[in-house]
Amino acid sequence: MKKIITVLLLCLLCGCGAQRVSLETGALSNDMQGWGFRKMPGGRPEFTEKQREDMEKYGCIYEGAGGDKSIYLTFDEGYENGYTEPILDVLKENGVRAAFFITGPYMKEHADIVDRMVKEGHIVGNHTVNHPSLPSKSEKEIKKEIEELDGMYAKRYNSHMKYIRPPMGEYSERTLFITKNMGYTNVFWSFAYRDWEVDNQKGAAFALSEFKNNLHDGAVILLHAVSKDNAAALGDMIKYAKDSGYEFKSLDEFKFEKGTN
Repeated sequence: MKKIITVLLLCLLCGCGAQRVSLETGALSNDMQGWGFRKMPGGRPEFTEKQREDMEKYGCIYEGAGGDKSIYLTFDEGYENGYTEPILDVLKENGVRAAFFITGPYMKEHADIVDRMVKEGHIVGNHTVNHPSLPSKSEKEIKKEIEELDGMYAKRYNSHMKYIRPPMGEYSERTLFITKNMGYTNVFWSFAYRDWEVDNQKGAAFALSEFKNNLHDGAVILLHAVSKDNAAALGDMIKYAKDSGYEFKSLDEFKFEKGTN
């Protein structure tokens, strides 16, 4: 009896497992933040002080250091529109490795394409099962969204996902804490454009122009693989970046620097 009381007291003093995490997350802000930035002349974006503080506090990836000619290519994969395999062809031809953030339906319906991503050395990241706004979900629901997708991936590849991109770029301090506590690195971006509107594609030349005008040191590039324009322009994007002295690197090679991340 004495031993049982001692154990209970230790649990109350130290907190146990999920209960401790829930108590901690309850004290954190759940104000929904939509990721965005101001595009500045020269291509490098401007972030708020609050954004940078949150990114640094929770070890998020969003932009590399100025003066570093490394850039990081990422794609979001909510569904398949026929362009991912051509994109993979271009990446293979140019020796570029990227990160693909997939949803649950994508994993279930296009496992053959995910197989190719893994085989060719790309990172496959977690974009949740159902693509919800994470701040709108309870801690239990957030974990379910992430763990179910990771479970599908682990069953097929015997390894776990370690990067997450919050759906729609919506997050809060609470969701950053929860996902970091789960062992994930949140990945945002420092370049994107309205490429996901499949009925409003503007041509490969427009996509290339957006890329050229906003390329900058340490860029974390977000492209949507459903875009016909991206698939058509990707080879020229890669060539332009390389000709401009940039080196494409994997997220696994990302270097965090105090004051920038």
